[in-house]
Amino acid sequence: MKVQTVLGLVDASDLGRTLTHEHFSLDFTCFYKPPPVHLQSRYEGCISLQNLGFIRQMPYSSKDNLKFDGSATNEAVLNDVLAYKKYGGGTIVENTTFGLNGSVQMLKNVSENTNVHVVAGTGFYVADLQNQSTLSMKNEDIYEHMMTELTVGYDVDKSIKAGFMGEIASVWPIHEFEKRVIKATGEIQEQLGCGVSFHPHRDKAAPFEVMRLYLEAGGRANKAVMSHIDRTLLDDESVLEFSKIGCYCQWDLFGVEVSHYQLHLPTDMPSDAQRISKIKKLVDEGKIDRILMSHDIHTKHRLIDFGGHGYSHIINNVLPKMKMRGFDDEQIDQITIKNPANWLGF
Repeated sequence: MKVQTVLGLVDASDLGRTLTHEHFSLDFTCFYKPPPVHLQSRYEGCISLQNLGFIRQMPYSSKDNLKFDGSATNEAVLNDVLAYKKYGGGTIVENTTFGLNGSVQMLKNVSENTNVHVVAGTGFYVADLQNQSTLSMKNEDIYEHMMTELTVGYDVDKSIKAGFMGEIASVWPIHEFEKRVIKATGEIQEQLGCGVSFHPHRDKAAPFEVMRLYLEAGGRANKAVMSHIDRTLLDDESVLEFSKIGCYCQWDLFGVEVSHYQLHLPTDMPSDAQRISKIKKLVDEGKIDRILMSHDIHTKHRLIDFGGHGYSHIINNVLPKMKMRGFDDEQIDQITIKNPANWLGF
């Protein structure tokens, strides 16, 4: 099997330990949440030791934190990926799609300067972030856009091709534009055999509906990833029921250890220990080949240079904890090496 990276095709067996849902470059300021009035001064200006503790509690209340681009962020991302390589990382899958204003040239630069394989995605983020022209795109236009980036290359740099579709994002109820994107995704997957990564809304019915639309369009369940299981399917019964569909269940918010979840206040964000427990339950159900892990880093404060855990957090902190919880090396390699290779390979 082969995998399309930003530097060309590589053997799936050469990916090594892989993070399947990360970001290198985007603008997340559209999700800004004003802080409490009495704390407003703590969230003004740049990240510092004086306000980092506050930002960890409410990361979406700092506009500086949400600007995940520019020279300082680019340098921090590069340093972070170098650390990931140093500690044993092999590949990072970058999930920034149309609407989040990412840079594929940045992905190529990181890969060239770190020797880490980087896989770029194609697709569209939620309808709320699209302009009217994009929202008016017909199914065939959406199909052509993604197919071109997968087979020909990106308009800004034809030397770079996408290696999967994702993150394909939707709100709830699913917007008509998003339904067209999901349909096109299923049609392309059936034709090319490439991997797909979905970003569902936070309603627990959303992952089931996304997969229904995708499967009806011809997509294969075993080439699809449902992201953000950690903040969407909170009870064991829902996770086990969803796992029967046959797609990958991805816990991709490792490193987020604050229970207060600004983007959906009724949800208590789980800890890493709780994430490991959820994964263990699915392993015990015989679904180890359906599990993926990542961090979904998309704000400055989670990068090492800004006081965060970085892309190497799972390797340095989570995998040792998993071993303490009874996972053996073979199981860890299955989740972090073999499963990503099987998902991305074609």
